[in-house]
Amino acid sequence: MGSKRHVDGLEEVIIEVNSERSIGEKESNLTSMVLRVKIYHLKNKNTSFYFLSIDPIEIHKRKLFLWFSHLPQEEKQFGGFFSPETMHVDPLILERDAEERAGLLCSPFQTQTHCNRSVTVEQLFQHTDTWSEGRGLNVLIYGAVGTGKSTVVRKLVLDWCAGTTLSHFQLLIPFSCEDLSQLSKVTSLRDLVSRKYLHLKKHPLLSGEGNQAKNVLFLFNGMEKMQLDFRIGASELCSDPNEGLPPSVVVVNLLRKYLLPETSILITTRLSALDCIPQKYVTRYAQICGFNDPSRQRAYFTSRLLKQSDTAYNQEAQDLVELLYLNLQRESQLAAACFLPSYCWLTCATLHFLHFTNTKAPIRTLTGIYTSFLRLNFGGEVLGTGAGTNMPIQEHQSSLMLYVVRTVGKLAFEGVTYKRTSFSEAELEQWIGGKTKTDEELRQLAMFRTDVLDFFLAPSIESGKCISQDLRENNERQYVFAVPAMQEYLAALYVVLGENKSALEKLTNKVSVAIGQASEDVNALVNIFSKFIPLRIFAVFNLLKLFPKLYEKISSLNKGSIARTMAAELFRTEDSYNEDVLDQVEQSLLGVHGPQQQQYSERQPFELYPIFMGGLLHYGNRVLLQQLGCSIQSTTVAQITRAIRKYLVRELNKPQPPEELMDLLVLLYEFQNPRLTAEVLTSIRAIRLTNIRMTSLKCFILSSVLSCTPASYYLEELDLSSCLLTNDMLQMLWPAFRQTYSLNLQFNILGPESCSLLRDLLLDPRSVIRSLKLCDNPLLESGVQILVEALPENQSLTNLSLMHTGLGDEGVLDMAKRLQQHKRLQELNVAYNNIGDDAALFLVDACREHPSIQTVHLYLNPLSKVAKQSLYAQGVPRSHSGQRVKVLASVTEGTDLSENWHPILSVIRENASSWDQQHVIQQLKVFLEDLEWGHQQQQSLWKRLHFRRVEKGVRKILKMLENNLPPSKK
Repeated sequence: MGSKRHVDGLEEVIIEVNSERSIGEKESNLTSMVLRVKIYHLKNKNTSFYFLSIDPIEIHKRKLFLWFSHLPQEEKQFGGFFSPETMHVDPLILERDAEERAGLLCSPFQTQTHCNRSVTVEQLFQHTDTWSEGRGLNVLIYGAVGTGKSTVVRKLVLDWCAGTTLSHFQLLIPFSCEDLSQLSKVTSLRDLVSRKYLHLKKHPLLSGEGNQAKNVLFLFNGMEKMQLDFRIGASELCSDPNEGLPPSVVVVNLLRKYLLPETSILITTRLSALDCIPQKYVTRYAQICGFNDPSRQRAYFTSRLLKQSDTAYNQEAQDLVELLYLNLQRESQLAAACFLPSYCWLTCATLHFLHFTNTKAPIRTLTGIYTSFLRLNFGGEVLGTGAGTNMPIQEHQSSLMLYVVRTVGKLAFEGVTYKRTSFSEAELEQWIGGKTKTDEELRQLAMFRTDVLDFFLAPSIESGKCISQDLRENNERQYVFAVPAMQEYLAALYVVLGENKSALEKLTNKVSVAIGQASEDVNALVNIFSKFIPLRIFAVFNLLKLFPKLYEKISSLNKGSIARTMAAELFRTEDSYNEDVLDQVEQSLLGVHGPQQQQYSERQPFELYPIFMGGLLHYGNRVLLQQLGCSIQSTTVAQITRAIRKYLVRELNKPQPPEELMDLLVLLYEFQNPRLTAEVLTSIRAIRLTNIRMTSLKCFILSSVLSCTPASYYLEELDLSSCLLTNDMLQMLWPAFRQTYSLNLQFNILGPESCSLLRDLLLDPRSVIRSLKLCDNPLLESGVQILVEALPENQSLTNLSLMHTGLGDEGVLDMAKRLQQHKRLQELNVAYNNIGDDAALFLVDACREHPSIQTVHLYLNPLSKVAKQSLYAQGVPRSHSGQRVKVLASVTEGTDLSENWHPILSVIRENASSWDQQHVIQQLKVFLEDLEWGHQQQQSLWKRLHFRRVEKGVRKILKMLENNLPPSKK
């Protein structure tokens, strides 16, 4: 697309080039902008000359577009398939009157009636009745931490580059006030612009001539980072854009409209810095209020979770969005938290971690997500000295995040210690700033409460839950952490940073530092006086030199207590029967749908607390925390790691429920310490995760943790029965399967397609599986036929259980033909597979000739009495070289009771509720007929009584099924 015109005898051709840049890995995710190129054509008599000219503003747009399209590292955990355009949802922006702005410094979680009209940034720059000719507009946008100020700025710049907003401004010049605050040399406005944007050097729009500057918009993001002084004595007046001045003075003169008065200015700042700019220099105020309704929140979740590159996850993502929306509509605590877009980001990141983790994605941890979340919101933030002070912000090196840990983290730690999630206003006053004394500390506290406190704490919606009786009686307003897991994270950070020191530790630390600083002087004095004073007195001086070592000893004991706390919190007896910690995290986001699990403890469980403590010791998280001003020393990590190994091994010597064992695996995964993981797992010989709802993440964690063990390490048993495993999960668990002798995959949803993977597993030369249990999986005949293809070459399998897998006659016949090619199988379970008489006889005949098979399970199959008698007879080998095969087809063997009647009834009792009850009832009645016939054949009173005992057990199971009763624990 182009246009043509004649300028000063030259033919000017303007060509618009559509420039595309790939944001993600897929070609469909492209962002584009138009780059205008001017070509001048000069014709002479014999020759033609072409001149190429690119407008500096077009270059400026191109570079801004590239800079502001760059996604931070934290966004890559979503797979890199997003662009700023696709994932942006506009927060609510309300225009405020100048006189009402001071009364709006309240919690964003409080419900307010929005009488002010909602506006867009572009509408804020429309001229009003009070606008005067020749003067640009100064628009101030403010908001609390996490409401989306930086996101709005980024989207505004990208839209201007694309020509979709604020197109009446020819030039948009964004500045970071944090960058400007670091400049110490004097500089002019034009040099300030060319310093960052070289292509705009000496641009005529900034010359100050005429009214060209009316087409310029300056954008100053984060004005709270600068110390602006509007007093004439502190900031001299200047109208020359070429005169050198301190950067803060240049900004002040721009806002005064003394320098380039025609330009318009957009400023963003926090609530506490509103008064830094006098009211007379601000044309319009606007407040960013975040996502004020569930529809905006749902739009954000949809943009994050539904726009996956892999369509296989679309349905699951759609279900997640629906569950989230249902939870938001309940006016839950999550809905209050998601008022801030930052917590919407955290929610999406956590759900993406829980549901879309796979082997191709980069390694992510829950601790890493929370650490990244804080870095996104508080990275580089310093707790300034406030307005009206002359101290430069650079000289006050107080990390805002460290201040959060020492105040809010202390409150979180107290809550975890006493198992509380709610706090009264009086307690907030006590723990946050209760010991403040100096004016500077009071000023910092006021800034912190205005800008940051509401980011972490919100009024409790479910007031009365987990609240002490005294607080209920006083009817005080209660506050909770916006996201429950944030309390556990900050408490863990508070402990790991060593902020919970005892009085003795604080005293010894101060004395040790003092002695350490004077150590050279002490040594010199000791060396001099040792020649004149008695040896006994000389020993006192040596004690001073030993004092730092005493502090190191006390400090190491503290690190041991941290490790002991981690182990104690992870294996608390009252939390043993709670759901595993990952399920708890998911329920906190999606809510609980259906009947809730019985809670065995009235107190709030804090099972993420020890896991976060371990995750914070990981090097990657320590690097991010270092950027936030929170330093965890390597010596501290080494001491805690050495101590935690001892406590974990001690706890693992005791029997642990599956949920606690899963939590341990999560802890080891969050640690990301292969050596520690290997040392802990060597004390475990069996991992039983029965009834754990396995997900792709849990499978990935299990495989990752086991991959840290040496090649010589093997599990005696890996029990994953009733875990809702699918074929995709088996792919992720492949490394773990190769390190186990007994693999239990019963009661899952594995279909015929899973048998290909299991066959390859048995054919793998590194596989050592001896027992494979696949009961109650819909493998069907086709799947089992694929599975038995591994029998000829496998050399380890001794026990194969295929009960209730839909095997059928064809599957049994195919298996029987391959049994002779596998010489190590000892036990085969094909019970409850709708096997007929002929197939059963053929299988037993093949097993009888097999050199090692000892037991065959055939109960719950529709076998006739004649067939059962034949099966018992055929169990006897034809030749002396063969061995007797034990056939379990009923609770009786001919006229006698079967030796295995008790395990047969136990299996039926435990699983009958999940089977076809009519079929099981029919087979139990057949058992009763067999027992009655056997009872009549007995002459011994003792045997008759024994028959009656077994009959009583069968009738009990029959009654349980007919009355739909749960299986007894006995």
